[in-house]
Amino acid sequence: MPAVDDDVLFRKISLRVLPLAMVGFFLSYLDRVNIGFAQDQLSQDLGFSNTAYGLGAGLFFIGYFLFEVPSNLMLTRVGARRWIARIMVTWGLISGCMFLVDSELAFYILRFLLGVAEAGFIPGVLYYMTQWFPPSRRGRAWGLFYIALAASGIVGGPLSGVILDGMQGIAGLDGWRWLFIVEAIPTMLLGLVILVWLPEDPRAVRWLSEREVERLGRLLELGNASSSRAGLGAVFRSPLIWLLTGIYFSYNFALYGISFWLPGLVRGLGVEGDMKVGLVSALPSVAAIVAMVVFGYSSDRHGERRVHIALAFMLGAAGFVICVLANDHALLGIIGLMLANAGALSIPAIFWSFQTAMLSGTALAGGIALINSTGNLAGFAAPYAIGAARDATGSAVVALWVTAGFMALGAVLTLASSALHGSAADTGKRWTRTRGTRS
Repeated sequence: MPAVDDDVLFRKISLRVLPLAMVGFFLSYLDRVNIGFAQDQLSQDLGFSNTAYGLGAGLFFIGYFLFEVPSNLMLTRVGARRWIARIMVTWGLISGCMFLVDSELAFYILRFLLGVAEAGFIPGVLYYMTQWFPPSRRGRAWGLFYIALAASGIVGGPLSGVILDGMQGIAGLDGWRWLFIVEAIPTMLLGLVILVWLPEDPRAVRWLSEREVERLGRLLELGNASSSRAGLGAVFRSPLIWLLTGIYFSYNFALYGISFWLPGLVRGLGVEGDMKVGLVSALPSVAAIVAMVVFGYSSDRHGERRVHIALAFMLGAAGFVICVLANDHALLGIIGLMLANAGALSIPAIFWSFQTAMLSGTALAGGIALINSTGNLAGFAAPYAIGAARDATGSAVVALWVTAGFMALGAVLTLASSALHGSAADTGKRWTRTRGTRS
């Protein structure tokens, strides 16, 4: 009987599992950062300062931080399909309610509640995907998954511009209010679709043969054999986990510094009009998709994670430095933003492949949630710091230098992680020994 072809097996899994996860990720990021496009109209209409906007943008991550670990542990009890669907419907409702904002207090409360509602989605999906992809396949799988993050910038920018310009005044509502209403509806609908269609367990699907299910189980066992099965308490005491959290914090500082302020940075380069700003804001996401595919493929091909992550950090740092040096030179500034976004968005897929190779079971779910929730506190720090810096200095130069510094720090911490991992040899090198194995 012929052996199971692993490439065919994981192509099947990718086509069935990844699309729903990617669309969900696309919508989560769109609903999370669409206030960046609404900022200009919203701030003018309600009189918000840059600091107030930055604080509201960042409060999302306080709610996210407080509830993410409990949310991800709950997912392991009730199942990914039900819990992810619950998350999406809840956050869609709250995101839509943002159209009711009429004061700073209402803005702050709804942003905090949005973080509470969405807590657990991304780490929950990442944990779910570890049930389908062994460590040797996660770089490519998560590289594809994180394309949704960049795609939200490509589609979200122009779409937001169309809504802001085209729906202004309809039914007596401002364009920014329609933005929240329109972009919340697909999220709630997808939550219902996931409840019905997302496969919960490889053993329960009909599109894999018995031999393919057995092969998948064997590969997952081989991957988990080299992973730590330490209890959840040991995860919280692990210096390596906290170092990984520092790396993830550095990445998120750059990511959300770009995400929440990209339209404002583009306007600062002389681009005017919501539609034009939306179109130009899509260019960094195009660059990111190319970089994500290249980094993910190269990382899997060479069985190496650490150096690839460090190089992506340095690419992002270089992009932020170019943004500073560009001054009012629009083309150079846009190139800098493209490089910064390309570097930043190439990090997470490789990073999670690196991290999840070390843990399994409850420790894996808790470890992902701890790193993601604590690292995401940068999502509070970055928007608030940039907003305060712009109010204090009238420009984003200081904030861009700080962001470049965090990217450089991320590279240093990544390279230093080998000392805590017990060997300079990357975990990924062990994975290559399982690739040629066939049943």
